[in-house]
Amino acid sequence: MAATNSKSSQTSGSLAKQLVAEFLGTATLLYAVVGSGIFAQSLSEDVGIQVIINATSIGLALAALIWIFVPISGAHFNPVVTLAAVLNRHIPPFRAFGYIIASTLGAIVGTIFANVSFGLTAVQLATNERATVGTFSAEVFATAALVLIIQLLGARGQSNLAPLVIGGWITSAIYFTSSTSFANPAVTIARMLTDTLTGINPISALMFVGAQLIGLPIGIVLGRWFSKGSN
Repeated sequence: MAATNSKSSQTSGSLAKQLVAEFLGTATLLYAVVGSGIFAQSLSEDVGIQVIINATSIGLALAALIWIFVPISGAHFNPVVTLAAVLNRHIPPFRAFGYIIASTLGAIVGTIFANVSFGLTAVQLATNERATVGTFSAEVFATAALVLIIQLLGARGQSNLAPLVIGGWITSAIYFTSSTSFANPAVTIARMLTDTLTGINPISALMFVGAQLIGLPIGIVLGRWFSKGSN
């Protein structure tokens, strides 16, 4: 999960404000991810209904968070998106380092808050096994596709559509990818800390992060190729 990587000129405010935006945005996103999963489990034992509730909550929350924070920080909420922005020379490495720390800490805090708010132990070790060849390939695809979409939105001057396009894409990708489209190292790390519907065990998390790092350059290359002539 992620948002957009607007160029430096499209963000406003001090670095401190941008880091707080990345922290709060990612924390709220993880509250939506984990909290809606816990709530869904309490409402129904039907896994299909649980996934519908979870995916809908994530997609809508992400769309709203992008709209709120994109003018301030670019609304990355995702180290992969931040790294893509650095490689495309949209933001400097120093700011990117701050973004990655802020989003990762925000994801962890959001997960812990979700656990606590539903009366569960604050920090848990997830046991959900997700490591398969299929989920690995799905995470490579999901990450590459997300980076591609973000680059095309920027190249076509349609960043204003990011809340709708990215929110809709993530909702759909949760349904059709076998990995449920994590596509975000910060989200993956944080979801190790909840043994609920959306949790992921450490071994699977390591595999997912590896897949995401492979998907990153693929998405960048495709994004640059398809962007030629878009301006």
